[in-house]
Amino acid sequence: MHDLKWIRETPAAFDAGLARRGLEARSGEILAVDTERRAVQTRLQEMLARRNELSKQIGILKKQGQDASAAMDEVAKLKEDVPALEIQDRELGERIDAILAALPNIPATDVPDGPDEEHNVELRKWGTPREFAFAPKEHDALGDALKLMDFDGAAKLSGARFVVLKGKLARLERALAQFMLDVQTEEHGYTEVSPPTLVKDTALFGTGQLPKFGEDLFKTNTGHWLIPTAEVPLTNLLGDTIVDESALPIRMTALTPCYRSEAGAAGKDTRGMIRQHQFWKVEMVSIAHPDRSGEEHERMTQCAETILQRLGLPYRVIVLCTGDMGFSAQKTYDIEVWLPGQNRYREISSCSNCGDFQARRMKGRFKSDKGNRLVHTLNGSGLAVGRTLVAVLENYQQEDGSIVVPEVLRGYMGGLDVIR
Repeated sequence: MHDLKWIRETPAAFDAGLARRGLEARSGEILAVDTERRAVQTRLQEMLARRNELSKQIGILKKQGQDASAAMDEVAKLKEDVPALEIQDRELGERIDAILAALPNIPATDVPDGPDEEHNVELRKWGTPREFAFAPKEHDALGDALKLMDFDGAAKLSGARFVVLKGKLARLERALAQFMLDVQTEEHGYTEVSPPTLVKDTALFGTGQLPKFGEDLFKTNTGHWLIPTAEVPLTNLLGDTIVDESALPIRMTALTPCYRSEAGAAGKDTRGMIRQHQFWKVEMVSIAHPDRSGEEHERMTQCAETILQRLGLPYRVIVLCTGDMGFSAQKTYDIEVWLPGQNRYREISSCSNCGDFQARRMKGRFKSDKGNRLVHTLNGSGLAVGRTLVAVLENYQQEDGSIVVPEVLRGYMGGLDVIR
């Protein structure tokens, strides 16, 4: 959500920020409604003050034995008019809120401009893609040959974009998740949280998925929503809360299933495990001081990179351009892992600094010597477990179709070094 006071003071800067997102100017519309509402509020305050003044006069007149009928008639008229103005004030406020709720965050000044992913900027690479003496296969072919990855069985149960993992691959997925949690909690200082995966509308509004992106989500017949990411419950734990400044940063991590309808992904990645309706992910969330969210963003990204480095998986880090960023982000780093079966890098983590955009929506604040201030919120994948499994299968495949287990995972796999 945007700061209405800031829009009043710097409408040109607000419109320029929207223009960088490829959106038309909206300050004129917002401020016109705001001006109308402020006029209504002024009139309402005047009427309430007049009513209070008249009420005092009526008391004095009655004590003096004088006729108070004229004042009483005016009070009666005010009592009729005030509710209508209160309704108008509320409706105008809701209209402003509806406009603001549908507008994305303003990009940070150092975010590159561009309409789509072709304008993202590569920052760095780590690792060298392995040279194979044979044509590397994609993960679904490897899993099918091992008889440990079943898409047909999943389709019978749930339809497209689901998978059943069996045996050693199911254990490898669990090993990856446990390894990620151990690194993020024991080495990087994140507190593990086990949150609900069904949430109310208010939680999804707080992090920016609602009202604009409801079609990307799954909703139950009880009015609950299945979370698309643990960012939603973790971030909203600080909603309607005021924490001490000394408590910042608050770092949390969670392993949860995530559910996405992929409404806008028709025809994309219909094979394999890259884009599914249900998947596991280790999420990182930081609640940071506004003066230090930039450095927290860099730290969070490095925490995600550490997982890939320990697994020996080549990757690159890119900064997303203005046209490719998520709705709530003011700056996003994507980490893309090398997939030899596809011969390209694919996203495995997205780390975003949302500034005070989500905090304003969910009223997350901290106490400071300048009064209560909005926190900054950050989120990132540490990592997407299914996509990491895909990367391990493709990068560690052998010519006979077996998969070497990365050394850091062998303790989680009961000492197993090769999946055959």
